[in-house]
Amino acid sequence: MKTLKHQLLGSLVALSLLALAQPLFAQGPPSLTSHYVPGVEGIKGASLPPPGFYLRDYNVFYLASQLNNADGDEMNMDFDLMAYAQVFRPIYITKWKLLGASYGMDVIVPFAYTDLELNIPGLGRASDSSFNLSDVFVEPITLSWHGKRFDAAVGYGFYVPTGDYDAPDPTNPARTSPGKGFWTHMLTAGGTWFFDEPKTWAVSALCRYEINMENSDLDITPGQEFTLEWGVSKTLAKTIDVGLVGYYQQQVTEDNGHDGAAASDDLDHVASVGPEVNAFIPKLKLFASLRYLYEFSASDRPQGSTVTLTLTKMF
Repeated sequence: MKTLKHQLLGSLVALSLLALAQPLFAQGPPSLTSHYVPGVEGIKGASLPPPGFYLRDYNVFYLASQLNNADGDEMNMDFDLMAYAQVFRPIYITKWKLLGASYGMDVIVPFAYTDLELNIPGLGRASDSSFNLSDVFVEPITLSWHGKRFDAAVGYGFYVPTGDYDAPDPTNPARTSPGKGFWTHMLTAGGTWFFDEPKTWAVSALCRYEINMENSDLDITPGQEFTLEWGVSKTLAKTIDVGLVGYYQQQVTEDNGHDGAAASDDLDHVASVGPEVNAFIPKLKLFASLRYLYEFSASDRPQGSTVTLTLTKMF
């Protein structure tokens, strides 16, 4: 199964362009084991909004021309991946209090486009593209606290395999599917700390932990995944923030077969860093953020870069 994982990594690339959770989630860099796409949260990523109804529109572009093996070395496969996702996320933060926190909920509905080309020894050049609904994320519980110098949040949600899914085909390793074919539970916890009383300087950290269920078509239960997203920011004006952001995602348990035996002992990981700028348009009650992230390390997955534009409308 370890060999199968490497042979089919190209075709599984698109399967992780799936929805996210908490304040900012969307589609992006691929992983066999992770539903959650790192990097869609940015500066003040653990700060949830006050009570009200919000609608977010995520636009994520991911480009990669490098596919790495388990040692982090580039594989000679003439790899070329372009992915775009548009994700709609209604968010409702209620006035109800639980443990002193505001209670909220949200749903994420992602649509993903993927274009993949690669060379496979013995098969030659393979290519495929797809556009369809991806796996929907439902988060029935979010709790958020707001102090004088800090924000904090925790949450629970799950990914539903609603997206179109085709089991990998060794004869067409470039075949893409917008769905991943299995359920995932995700736990979230994070906080934002403001250095100064006016709250112009902030540092944030947001952690997620994914517990994957079995993919019955492959008879494999993907390993559990940990993601850390961080950001350091400065408020330049009442409506503009700039900062440096990054993420680290690590598979922490092995993929297992249907009999509990390890399907692969390779644990994928990826890390990135980049700038971000946020702006608020008061007349439109609209927040906009633009972020670029460069992946400087990756193993057992593609290595590339992401551009994310997020729009949030207050109602």
